[in-house]
Parts: sequence; C-alpha cells; structure tokens
Amino acid sequence: MSNNSTEDIIGTLYDMVQDARSMPLAADKCILERDRVLDLLDEIIAQLPAEIKQSRTIVESRNELISQARREAEAILRQAQDQANELVAKEEIYKEARKRSEELVAQTQERINQIRKAGNEYMEESLRRTEETISQALHEVQDTRMKFLAVTESQEQRRTAPDVDL
Repeated sequence: MSNNSTEDIIGTLYDMVQDARSMPLAADKCILERDRVLDLLDEIIAQLPAEIKQSRTIVESRNELISQARREAEAILRQAQDQANELVAKEEIYKEARKRSEELVAQTQERINQIRKAGNEYMEESLRRTEETISQALHEVQDTRMKFLAVTESQEQRRTAPDVDL
C-alpha cells in the first residue's frame, strides 16, 4: 500500500471503521483488524513527514511569491505615483507658462496700444503745427502779395498819373 497517498490511506481507514461490525450491546464500538489498522497508520506516519515538508515548501514558495508580488506591486505603485507627480508638475509648469505667456501677450498688446496712441498723438500734433506754420506762411504770402499789389498799383498810378507841377 506504499503507493497510496495519505488521503487514500485515510479514506481506507474511514471505510474500515464505517464497515466494521458493531460490538454486541455497544453500538458506538466496533471490531477492527488491529494489524491492518496499525500498518495503515504506520504508512501514514511514514508519508506524513514528506508531505508536510512538501506542504511547507509549497507554503514557503507561496509566501515568497506573495512577498515578491507585493514588492513588485509597491514598486509599480511608487513608479505610477512618481509618474503622476511628474505629470502634475509638468501640467503645473505648462499652466504657469501659459499664464505667463498670456500675461506677456496682454502686456505687449497694451504697450502696442500705448505706442500707437503716442504715435497718433505725435502725428496729430506734428500735422497741426505744420498746418499752423503753413497757414501762417500762407497769410504772410497773402499779406506780402497784397502789399506787393498795393505797391505795384501805387507805382502804376504814379506812372500813369499826369505830372502836375506845382
């Protein structure tokens, strides 16, 4: 029976107890073949250390796998957290850069508007002064022309007027 597993041997023992004849006047007691039961128990005892050792090895392997999986999971979690933090930091940098860019664009636009306004005011003032200067020059030319015409007319009148001697 040494080829049988411990479970098979225990199953055989169970069947033997179940199939055993009850003792007269004691239903909870039975008669078993002592040598056969002892042989089966010896076989269980002989197989048990190997199976316990195998079970311990399996449990240790399982525990090691669980520990390794836990370490890997923690490493993956740390890596994911680091990547998430990095992405958040990059997002914050992007948002800050975008905000700064928008501020610079607004400042630049404001400066352009100020320069444009100053340029328009300067141009308006220059054109106004030029117009005043040209207007003044025109008045001077007109006055000079009028004076010239008056002088010319008076000279004409003197030339055409009879010479009267007194």
